[in-house]
This record gives sequence, C-alpha cells and structure tokens, in this order.
Amino acid sequence: MKILKTILMTTVIVLGINAANAFPDVSDEHWAASQIKILSEQGVIVGYPDGTFKPDDNVTRAEFASMAIKALGQENTRVVQPVAFSDITEDFWAYDAIQKALYFDLLSAPADGERFRPDDSVSRAESLSVAVNALTTEQISVQKAKEVLEKVYTDTHTIPEWFIIPAGKAEILGMMVVAPSADKARIEAERPATRAEVAAILFNMMEQAKLNPNAKLAEAMRKKTGEGYVIDDATVQGSIGTIPAGAIVPVELSQYISSQTSEAGDIYMAIAPENYITKDKFILIRKGATLKGQLIDVRAGKWFVRNGVLVLDNSLLTTNNDQTIRFEGVAEVKKDRNWFMKFVRFCFKGEKLDVEAEQSVNMKVLKPIRVDLTNGWILE
Repeated sequence: MKILKTILMTTVIVLGINAANAFPDVSDEHWAASQIKILSEQGVIVGYPDGTFKPDDNVTRAEFASMAIKALGQENTRVVQPVAFSDITEDFWAYDAIQKALYFDLLSAPADGERFRPDDSVSRAESLSVAVNALTTEQISVQKAKEVLEKVYTDTHTIPEWFIIPAGKAEILGMMVVAPSADKARIEAERPATRAEVAAILFNMMEQAKLNPNAKLAEAMRKKTGEGYVIDDATVQGSIGTIPAGAIVPVELSQYISSQTSEAGDIYMAIAPENYITKDKFILIRKGATLKGQLIDVRAGKWFVRNGVLVLDNSLLTTNNDQTIRFEGVAEVKKDRNWFMKFVRFCFKGEKLDVEAEQSVNMKVLKPIRVDLTNGWILE
C-alpha cells in the first residue's frame, strides 16, 4: 500500500511539473510563469520551434497586435473599412489582426498611407496603452496621472506626453507591469517590452476586459439575440451555443426538385429562411446562411409499385461571416397527409414528390454544431 501511495504521489508531482512548465526555459519560479502558462494554453502566445519561450526576447508590433486580438477573443471579427499603410499589404501575415486592433480602438488610427512599422519592437508604453485602451476607464487629467505616477516612479518626467494618461490609468488599475528583476522605481516607457512582460500585460488586459471592456469590445462580446426558428434542444454555455445532433431545422430550397425528374447525385442549394435561435433568443445561425448538398436517394412514384422518394444529404454551410464549414444533415421529403390519405397511399402506391423553389423542407442535423454567440463564428 505504501509503495502504491509513493508511486501515485510521484506521478502527481511529475504531472504537476509538466503541467506547470509549458516551456523548458520558464521555471515555476519565474515571475510571469502563471501568465505565460495560461496564455499559451489559450493559444494567445506560442513558443519557438525548439520548444522554448525566450521570455527575455522582444516582441514586434505586428506580433503584439495579433496577441492582443487573440487575448480578447476577436480573431473572427470582420473589419469593413480597413486603414491603408505604406509598409504593409493585405497579404502580410498580421494584416487582419492590425486592422482589428485599430477597429477596437486599441491603437490610434493613423491617416491612410502612414507607416505601421510592423517589425519594430513594441515598447512598454505601446503595449501598456493598448491594454488600457481595451477598457472603459474613468477619465483622469494629465496632472492627476502625473501625481499618481510620481509617487512610485522616478522616471515619470521622461515618459512621452501621449503616454502619461494611459500610464496613470494603468497604475490606478494595478496593470503597470514591472519585472522583479528590473528597477521597480522606473517605468522605462520607451524600452522594448520583453515577451514575459507582454504576457503579463496581455493577461491583465484580458482579465480587466471581462469586466469593463471598451464600447466596441462590449458590443462584440455581447451574445447576439433576435427572432427566428427556435431549436428547443440547443444549449448555451458561456458565449458558446450548440445545435445538437438530431435537431430539426427548416431549409428553403433555391431550385425545384422532384421524385419524377431529379436524379441521385444532383446538387442543390438552400438557405436558412429565418434565424435559428435558442429558447433565450440567442442567434445560432443567421437568416440567409447558405447550404449545399446533393440528392442521395431519388425514386419516381409509380402506380401500384411505390411512392416517390426524395432524400437530401447536406454537406456544407456558408454563414453570413463568409465562413464555409462541414454541415452534415439529411432531409427526407414527405407530404403532410391526414389519416385517410396515409391509408390510401399505403394501399395504392404512386405518390409523386416535389419541392418548389423557395419552399422549405425539414433537415435533421447529424453532428453537433458549436457557435460563438458573440459573432456567429462556428467552432470546428
């Protein structure tokens, strides 16, 4: 029994160490270990190909914009009117993240054609101001900010004018990050931020934004509601809604199909004729989302032989976000009949089936679909 306990204790200790140390160069005692671990688990920050994190290295402005958007969960936001920069184009790897950072007011929007300097190291002032800009904060004066900062930091007089108020707010909110190994009495606003400092800043921002996001983030983080077709068995956990396997949803066909003239393998298109919503009116799939599939079973109705058969097999769904995903569903076309006609068709075969364009059929969902209720993005 003692041996078993020893083995179990050793296993727990080993697992604990492995779980805590996501990177071999970040020890449990590192001042930012917990923030680095949490953000790496959430995919906000990543290590290098050799498995290390390099906590003392710097972060580029492009990398920081990408990390900030991920930390706020806004990777899937669409920006309609992007800002043009002279030194980055649409094919730049962080172009979308930079545009989103501008849209959410994390960065001050420059005039079209200015440089973004994506490969420059992000400074401590820049990273801290982004964190503060993500929040709804009380307004303070320059004088108030200076008073707050001068009580703690000896280099307040050296920080850029534009950073005084964001720095004061960061200090008031407890978001000013100063590594234990650094001079605690100095902000070092224009020094490039280290990867460990960035992790701590982003973690603070992420936690504060859950409580007091700025206006645009608050709207983006709100679960969207509306009227529509209620999926009774849909569930909601946090900001994620799930359409379960077995749920029935109406789909409106874009073209005419018939048991007499269509053939197995024919492609069909359809749309969601109304929003699919939860019982609490959270929107799962928006009206107008398009579906695509094929007819997998088509048999003509023949007198005294068989009733017609029409079975649709859905494979794809394109949402209003222009996201195309696998959406597996099946719909068997049937006519609504009273008991007498059911008896007639049972005895006298030959029923013909057809669906007019813009007519709806009920489709059974074959696999669960998870949706971010804040932005309609489907999680695969």
